[in-house]
Amino acid sequence: MSVILESGEFQHILRVLNTNIDGRQKVMFAITSVKGVGRRFANLVLKKADVDLNKRAGELSNEEIDRIVTIIQNPRQFKIPDWFLNRQKNFKDGKYTQLIANNLDFQLREDLDRLRKIRAHRGIRHYMGLRVRGQRTKTTGRRGKTVGVSKKKGG
Repeated sequence: MSVILESGEFQHILRVLNTNIDGRQKVMFAITSVKGVGRRFANLVLKKADVDLNKRAGELSNEEIDRIVTIIQNPRQFKIPDWFLNRQKNFKDGKYTQLIANNLDFQLREDLDRLRKIRAHRGIRHYMGLRVRGQRTKTTGRRGKTVGVSKKKGG
């Protein structure tokens, strides 16, 4: 069963928050292509925006898209709890925010630079390209680096 829509209603590609979104996907999964928006956050945003979860992204009206964007950009104003956000208690100002797209990349780079400048163990490990969270490195993770012991030829 396929639904036939007028060509003026359906958009195959949407531009939301500097990201191209596939209009053929269901709305919840389509907006997860925006960096910093996962499936659970997308589901919550759509419920707050009163958008039907069974719709395809290309079927959304401009008004619905605007509501979704405003909720993603200001989630605390729409009573989304602090524990749901991806930037909790920011180091500089102590605020809770949801970072998306370029801001997420910039903030991650800034955090790693701060760790490296204060010579923290995590920052040094990031800088050297080693495992950071206590994993074993004696035998695993050698891709692109030296390989362990090699046998001598002859004798």
